[in-house]
Amino acid sequence: MRRQRGATLCAFLLAVAMAAGSGWLLLSYSVGQHTVRNFATLGTAGTAIAVLGLVISRKVPGNLIGLLLTWAGAITTYLATRYVYYAVVVADPGKLPLDNRVVALLDESGWWLFIAVALVLLHFPDGRVPSKRWRLIPIVLLALGLAQQAFGAVATIPFPPPLEQLARPFGRPPLPIRVLSEVIFALMLGLLLAVGISLFTRFRRSTGRVRAQLKWLSLAGLAVVVYPFVCLTELLVAGKTGAISTAFGIATLIALPASVAVAMLRHDLYDVDRVIADTVSYAIVMIVLLGTYAVTALTLGLFLGKESAPAAAAATATCALLLAPLRARLQRLVDRRLYPPRRAAMLAIEDLQRRIHTEHAQPEELEKSLRTALRDPTLRVGLLVPGASGFVDAQGSPVEVSGGVPVMLGGVQIGLLAGAGGSAVLKAVATGAASLVEVTRLRAELAGALREVEASRARLVQAGDEERRRLERDLHDGAQQRLVALGMAMRLAQRHLDDGTVDVNGLLDQGVAELATAIAELRQIAHGLRPTSLDDGLHAALAAITQTLPIPVQLHIGPGELPDDLATTAYFVAAEAVTNAAKYSRATAIAVRVAQSAADVRIRVEDDGCGGATPRPGSGLSGLVDRVAAVGGSLSMHSPAGRGTTIEAVLPCGS
Repeated sequence: MRRQRGATLCAFLLAVAMAAGSGWLLLSYSVGQHTVRNFATLGTAGTAIAVLGLVISRKVPGNLIGLLLTWAGAITTYLATRYVYYAVVVADPGKLPLDNRVVALLDESGWWLFIAVALVLLHFPDGRVPSKRWRLIPIVLLALGLAQQAFGAVATIPFPPPLEQLARPFGRPPLPIRVLSEVIFALMLGLLLAVGISLFTRFRRSTGRVRAQLKWLSLAGLAVVVYPFVCLTELLVAGKTGAISTAFGIATLIALPASVAVAMLRHDLYDVDRVIADTVSYAIVMIVLLGTYAVTALTLGLFLGKESAPAAAAATATCALLLAPLRARLQRLVDRRLYPPRRAAMLAIEDLQRRIHTEHAQPEELEKSLRTALRDPTLRVGLLVPGASGFVDAQGSPVEVSGGVPVMLGGVQIGLLAGAGGSAVLKAVATGAASLVEVTRLRAELAGALREVEASRARLVQAGDEERRRLERDLHDGAQQRLVALGMAMRLAQRHLDDGTVDVNGLLDQGVAELATAIAELRQIAHGLRPTSLDDGLHAALAAITQTLPIPVQLHIGPGELPDDLATTAYFVAAEAVTNAAKYSRATAIAVRVAQSAADVRIRVEDDGCGGATPRPGSGLSGLVDRVAAVGGSLSMHSPAGRGTTIEAVLPCGS
């Protein structure tokens, strides 16, 4: 791995050095603008390719793709540097050395760029050849490259510009050498074609991540396919290839390393199927429009003149009229072939919406419809419902998923899509299903609220029955027994008042004591219904409780009197929360805050205890939820383990 990193770094530094050297040559010698533009194009592209290869090598260590891509960038930079050197030699003869034998040996160096690209494709994306049968292909490619460069040195055709006037150093090779050269050329083309076929073989066998990476690579192949059509169209219209073909050629050159980089580093960056479908659609549209423009311009040019402005305007108008309907129809056709999962999901969503409008389906059937359309029985639709601790389904049951794609509406997350399929498809489906998810979420929230209302009513009835039984028991076992005993004592005193056989004064004293005890017990029972201390205000009532606790309690009660029902509810909320904190939380301090505004009253009780509290059915906290709900309020609790507990009740003032 160290050798691979070292080779990658050497290739990168070599590319940078050659780019810097070419820049120095351009600054030191006078050359044409064409040379400057060529170097700016190839040199920048080569350096960028080398940078991408270096990044891939660092991010995916041990994978040959980074090394091969860096060397491809270095070769591209070398070709640009060679052209600059030759241009300087021609512009200022004698300034720089030039040997036609060296030029002949380097004449076919461009093949090494094709070989580097072929090796990238052969090892893509895991850095290994497709199978053992392909292990010799890289060695054969390198050998053929050396042979091709050697045979190129003895070629008889003139050197390419700008050295077309330079004489060839070697004579015409014998016939066997020429035949062998053609065989080597054919073998090279055959191997390059075989490398392309290997990608199709690898794609058919691949799944998941590898298939997505190969799809990204196919985008560069689309650019290569479209490039000849662009050149042909510009040639037909303008009579020669120019800026348009050059720009598209540069884009095609950059497309391969860019696709490789995205595939290797962020294959899930976008929905690759969507990108491919859109690219194919726009490519076909562009080819059709360019052909339409060329045919229209040429046809009208026969009558109006080759350089006629009306002919160009008419051709442009024809293309504009065809653009919208052609693109929409092609998009549907391409989606049907290249993007079937998304199309199936979108059709399922449209069908469900139509059946909902005709009252033949419910929004809650979204999950079932998407499972059928995407053929994914594990797909889940999670809803974010207020009050729930996490995602829930349409029935209110928790949805336990890891990962997934958020469903957004208006910049706010309303749900989640999770399944075995790729996140790219789920992202597209999440956008299309957002309105249905929102409707389902609102219906689930309403259903949950209704269930809670029914449960709260049941709990209130149960609590009322239990309270009545408690009052009956307390009255029977306490005050009632004492009053009965008092009546019996008074009757006994009445009967023996004249005969002196009974201590009447003692009986009367005992009766007074029993009466006092009964009154105290009745007051205690009445205090449970409504504390009499509330007559002096909420602060006084809560102070009476907190003074008896072994934990210091800080009271922060806002000024102003509360309505009796709100004051009673606030008292019981604070009393229950403070009592629980003192009993169970192992807290060292408790704070009670009551704040009143024009809209509501907020009761907040905080402690620094152990936390981890959870309201259990039938507990005091569960009863508080019902009591607060009875006045139209809400109660929340935050109790992380080891970080204390906070209970807050919000009571509307209009209740």
